[in-house]
Amino acid sequence: MTSISGKTDIDWAAFAAALAPIETITEPVRVKKRSRDFFWYSPILNESLRTCFGDLVARPKSAEEMARTLALAYAHDAPIVLRGGGTGNYGQAVPMDGGLIIETTGLNRVHEIGDGYVRAEAGALMADINAALAEKGQELAMFPSTQDIATIGGFVAGGSAGIGSIANGALRDPGNLIALTALPVNAEPQPRVFEGAETLHIHHAWGLNGVITDVTLRTVPRRDWVGCMATFDSYEAAYAAGLALAQSGDVAAKLITTVDARICTYFPKLAGHIRTNKHLLVSLVPHEDRAGFSASIKDSGGHVDLMMSDAEREALNLPHVFDFSYNHTTLQVLKDDRSATYQQVGCPIPPDPQAIAALRPKLGDDVWMHHEFARVGDEIVTFDLPIIWYSTPDRLAEINATYEANGFPVYDAHTWNVEGGGLKADYTHLAWKKRMDPKGLLNSAKSRFWSEVAHLNPDDIEAMGEA
Repeated sequence: MTSISGKTDIDWAAFAAALAPIETITEPVRVKKRSRDFFWYSPILNESLRTCFGDLVARPKSAEEMARTLALAYAHDAPIVLRGGGTGNYGQAVPMDGGLIIETTGLNRVHEIGDGYVRAEAGALMADINAALAEKGQELAMFPSTQDIATIGGFVAGGSAGIGSIANGALRDPGNLIALTALPVNAEPQPRVFEGAETLHIHHAWGLNGVITDVTLRTVPRRDWVGCMATFDSYEAAYAAGLALAQSGDVAAKLITTVDARICTYFPKLAGHIRTNKHLLVSLVPHEDRAGFSASIKDSGGHVDLMMSDAEREALNLPHVFDFSYNHTTLQVLKDDRSATYQQVGCPIPPDPQAIAALRPKLGDDVWMHHEFARVGDEIVTFDLPIIWYSTPDRLAEINATYEANGFPVYDAHTWNVEGGGLKADYTHLAWKKRMDPKGLLNSAKSRFWSEVAHLNPDDIEAMGEA
């Protein structure tokens, strides 16, 4: 079997045979399909990554099979990329060096549900975990809007926040990511458990520094959530209403999202359910807080368009309200027009509606705002995931510069390296990569700093971050 990627000289037919009875995928069309994630959100990433393919897909169904797969890859110096549901937006699961794609969805068991936690294998779908928790009167403290196809291991390896972050903070905040087990890539991979703050050694490293096999996440008591949508005459009013709701002691919101009216024209399923040409606030609130939500919206000058339980939503044949939040908002637009893209932008702390109002005209008509509200520690924060009508790299750079010049930091969504968006090298992550992946086989092309430290021992790498 020849190399599909054209970047390796390994006999992949023999490799697949040596893995038996572990399931493998060898057909080029299927291998190429699993070499993609949602990087096409970015025209820049699409140009860079669309011709990058792996050579073989392995689908282990247990931690033991995963260890055997990693040992064989180590013996053959095979580049490795891990893939869960493939919901990443930055090419995390794209094999830039070719080689082996390990699909984790076969490791999909929920091992344990306890008081305030759930432990599940890395390939378990977030939606399936939430379904299992519901039977025990619990739910995940946060989950991505892509929960139907996103895996818990992928969320930990590449995610940071989600539905629930306005109440429970970011994934990295203390108590949210309780523990994880990861395998190294060596001759005899043995599991290593990371607990508490140690989980940050592996978290959000895109699978560069260890192979996650199971995760323990925080859970919270399950509540009867009501999906709410309210509309406003101006975006500034919608944003100010979102901030008031986030700061309210009367409403325990699980989601607060504001969306420019122009983006709402790409939500055909909401036609007839929300007022046209109005700016949108999307929220999830407990059933018992409906009156508080309505009062908050009224006080902010808005109009409550929808307020529905899951049963009512299903009767109306509507999606979950979180399908109009986070990067699902971008997806709704891209379904209709692939000339759009997005960006990731931080906002001044504390949130300031006047700063948003001042910035909007400076950005131009090709930038449509969309904000998510979250909690970091005791502070309410917001970030912008705007729809950008892409024209040229220069214009995108100009938009980024406008944000930055006005005090809104840009975390670039158009780079394929984990240190993108102006971030510095994470020497703790790189040190753990050296410990867990001494040959540098795990997704190394996604780090722009790995080649500079690969020759060093882990302690010396870690010391670079302390200098």
